[in-house]
Amino acid sequence: MKIVCAETVLLGECAFSNAGKTIVIPDREITRDDLLDADALIIRSKTKATEELLKGTPVKFVGTATAGTDHIDAGWLQQRGIYWCASPGCNANSVSEYLIAGLLTLRSRHGFDLEGKTIGVIGCGNVGSRVVKKCHALGMNVLRNDPPLAAVSTDPDFQSLENLLAESDIVTLHVPLVKHKPWPTARMADYTFFEQLKPGALFINAARGDICDYDALMDAKNGGAVSRTILDVWSPEPAFRPDVVKLADLASPHIAGHSYEGKLNGTVACYNELCNFFEISKDWNVAASLPAPAVPFIEADCRGKDDEDVLHEIIQQVYQIEEDDRLIREAAVHGEIDRARNFDALRKNYRMRREFSNTTLHLTGAGQELKRKLGSMGFILAD
Repeated sequence: MKIVCAETVLLGECAFSNAGKTIVIPDREITRDDLLDADALIIRSKTKATEELLKGTPVKFVGTATAGTDHIDAGWLQQRGIYWCASPGCNANSVSEYLIAGLLTLRSRHGFDLEGKTIGVIGCGNVGSRVVKKCHALGMNVLRNDPPLAAVSTDPDFQSLENLLAESDIVTLHVPLVKHKPWPTARMADYTFFEQLKPGALFINAARGDICDYDALMDAKNGGAVSRTILDVWSPEPAFRPDVVKLADLASPHIAGHSYEGKLNGTVACYNELCNFFEISKDWNVAASLPAPAVPFIEADCRGKDDEDVLHEIIQQVYQIEEDDRLIREAAVHGEIDRARNFDALRKNYRMRREFSNTTLHLTGAGQELKRKLGSMGFILAD
C-alpha cells in the first residue's frame, strides 16, 4: 500500500510507515500525479482534497489531521465512494490554552482583572466547552451561544446572540465555518454584530478567518466599540492583511491549535482510522515517539502575589504567546507573495509548544484557590 502524507502532519512518516510505503510531500506541492498509484492521502489544512486533486486516482482513503474540514470536498468524496475522516477535538485543549495565555497577557499589559468579567463564548463544541471550563475556573461569568447545540439540548442557559453581545466584556468565537442555513457562520461577525457589542469589549477570533468581516472589525476598533483584539486567524490566508495585524493587540499565524499534543492527536486519529479502514494492525508506538517536555518543572513563590499574576508568570514560562505576536508582525511588512510564504513558513516551522499538562508545579505559599485554578488549567501540582 502507498500512502501520500503532507509534510506538516506531525510524525507522519513515523506513523504511517507502519502501515505502508509512505511518501512525504510539502503540503501545497501535492499534485494529482503524486496520487496516481496511491491508496491513501493524509493531509492538513493547506492541502485541498477536491475533485481537481483526486479525480481519476485510486485513492480510497483521505484523512485530515485537523479538526476543521473547510479544505475537504466531502460531498464529492462521498459521491465517489472515497472514505474520509477528520480529527474533531484534536487541538481543542491547545486552543483553550492559547486563549487563556492571551487573556492573561492583555490583563498584565492593561491592568484589568479577569475574575468577575463576563465572557461570551460563541460556539460551545470541542473548543468552546474547554474555554467555558477554564474561564469558569478563573472566576469569570460565562455566557454561551450555540444555536445548533441549543436546538438539541435541554440546557436552558444558552443565550441569544444579541443578549450575549450586549452583556459580554469579552467575546470569543469558536464556531466552524458554515455557509449554509439554518445556522451559517460565514461573516457572522459583521457590522451588525459589532454594533450590538457592549462598548469597549475585547474581541477574540481563534476559529476561522472567514467568520469575521475584518473591515467591520476595524471600524469597530477605530470607533471604540472594540477596545482590544486577539486574532489568530485571517481572511485571506496565507496572504493575510497587514492592516488587520496592526490593529490587533495580540496576533498570531493560525497556530492557536498548534501545540505538540494538538497536532499529534490529529496524526493519531488519522492513523487509527486508516488502520481500521484497511484492516491493518496498529503497530505504531505513540508513547515512544514523544519528546521530553522543554519545561517539565516550575518552581514558583506565590507569597504576596495576586492569583492572576502567578498564573501569568507560570504560563509565560511554558508558552510565550508574545513571541508569536512578534513573528507575525515581522512577516507582515513584506509584499503579498512574501507574506503568504512567510505565513506558511511560520506555521510549518512552528516551535515545539507542549501543553500545560506536561509541567509539574512546585509552589510555595499558594492558597487552595490558586492551586485549584492552576489544576483547572491542566498543570500537575506536586505534593
